[in-house]
Order: sequence, then structure tokens, then C-alpha cells
Amino acid sequence: MSELESHFSPSEIENKWYAHWSDKGYFKSSPDDREAFSIVIPPPNITGILHMGHMLNNTIQDALIRRARSQGKNACWVPGTDHASIATEAKVVQMLREKGIKKSDITREEFLKYAFEWKDKYGGIILQQLKKLGASADWDRTAFTMDEVRSEAVIKAFVDLYNRGKLYRGKRMVNWDPEAKTVLSNEEVLHSEENANLFHILYKFEGSEEGIIIATQRPETIMVDAAVAVNPNDERYKHLHGKKVIIPLINKAIPIIADDYVDLEFGTGALKVTPAHDQNDYEIGIRHGLEILDVLNDDGTLNEHSILYNGMDRFEVRKK
Repeated sequence: MSELESHFSPSEIENKWYAHWSDKGYFKSSPDDREAFSIVIPPPNITGILHMGHMLNNTIQDALIRRARSQGKNACWVPGTDHASIATEAKVVQMLREKGIKKSDITREEFLKYAFEWKDKYGGIILQQLKKLGASADWDRTAFTMDEVRSEAVIKAFVDLYNRGKLYRGKRMVNWDPEAKTVLSNEEVLHSEENANLFHILYKFEGSEEGIIIATQRPETIMVDAAVAVNPNDERYKHLHGKKVIIPLINKAIPIIADDYVDLEFGTGALKVTPAHDQNDYEIGIRHGLEILDVLNDDGTLNEHSILYNGMDRFEVRKK
């Protein structure tokens, strides 16, 4: 008869019993006649490690799955990880840089090969942490959001939505990273306040030397302005509704429109509207059916719509 230890030793007890549960296949699930009870783990990002939110969330899932098993249900807990594309790409780019390889010098297929190699090497940390917690998931069903099965399912879902008219293409505002050359979700953008200069620019009326002064932080986008907006209740500009002004430098005529969004107190109360480069301008543009022209290349330089500054960096153009 062995003597009972006076202190609980997690490393010995937990490792021993978890290995026993795994060896016996207690967490595995195959379809049968029992009532099914399934949970798909909300996949944690492959680049990180578990935090307290994961710990709480996964503990609740584990408790529900174990309770379902004890009730005789066919309980299946599907584990997996998420590709966390932006963060993973940054890690892979860094790894390639250390090898003397530039991302721009290799093909998409080659980059994906390196990305999956990185995932296989470093991506298992979270799954091992879950096992350490005692999570009773069916590890044979481990999924990854960019593996072949999941990728095909995503493509099928998008095609089905498109065919049913629920999904359609159009010009939309996105958060663009000119360094990584990729879109960022709103959750991946860090907002910060900064002091910026307001540039006051005279837009002359069509056929006149007089005009209306607008205030802007981004003069480098004026070449793709679609309108100048004023508040319909602004007495200073009521007589100008419907008139046209000339964009400086390129001599293009655009209308003066009235929109409630414009703040009477900000700047001069006259707003240049560039629908492709500001969310509020975009919404004004949609309301008034304005032309949407994007003046930026993927790397933050200006494109042919800039007319005078094609290929120049946006901040250089701002100075000029």
C-alpha cells in the first residue's frame, strides 16, 4: 500500500491522468445513435499564447462537454487555431528577412509554403497549453482555418452567397497598410490622436476669380475631390448650392453640395469631399452619387489620377 503524499503535486498527477485519458481515447467521438452534443472551439490566434479570457472560455466549454459525456451524449469538442493572417505574415516576413529573402521576390505559393512551415513549427504552442489545462477535446479533429478543408468550405460559402445575390462587389472603404500591402480589420487598427495642420485652399468659382475657401488636413488628395460640401443651414453658403468650383492645379470643375454632415464650426465650414479616402466623405459621396476615385497606389504613392504627382510618396506631395 503506497503512502498518500502530504502535498498535491500537479505536475505528476495531471500529466499522469491526462496521458491516461488520451491513451484510452476518452475524448474521441464518432457519429452513432446517441444524442449528439458538439462544440467548436472559437479558434485562438496561432501567433499568440493563451490569456485569461481563453482560460475562462475554454474551461466553460470543457465543463459543458464533460457534463454532456456524463449524461450519455455523444459529446464532441472540436479544437483548432486561427491563421491570424496579419500577425502571422509579419512573423513570416521577419523570418524570411533573417534568411536574406524579400517577400516581394517570391511568389504567393512560395510564401504560403514558408507560412505553413512556420505554422507547423510554432503554431502548436496554444494546443499544448490547452492540453496542459486538461481540455478534453477530440485532438484527432484538430483544424486550422487555412487548411484545405476549411479553405474549400470558405470558398464554397462565398460562392453560394454570391449566387444567391447576398454578396456583391463594390468600392468600399478599407484600412490599408502600405507597408504590408494588405487590408486591416477595424480591430487591428490602433487609433491615436495627433496635432495636424489645417491647410486652407481657395477653390475658385467656375469662370470667376472669387471662390470658396476649404480647410483640409490632406491636400495631397485634392486631385480626386468629387465635390465641396457645405451645411444646408449655413447662411454663408446658401446662395452657392449647385454652383461649381475649380479644383486648383488641375482645373477640374466639381459641384458645391449641401449635406447635414458638415460641421458649421469646423475650419471654414466648407469641406472638400474625397469619397475614396475618408469614411465620412464616402458616405456623403454615396448619398449624392459622387464619383469615387482612388488616388493612391498600394505602397502609398500617388497614381495616375493625381495627374501631376504620379509615383510620388503621399507625404512628399503634401509638402509640395
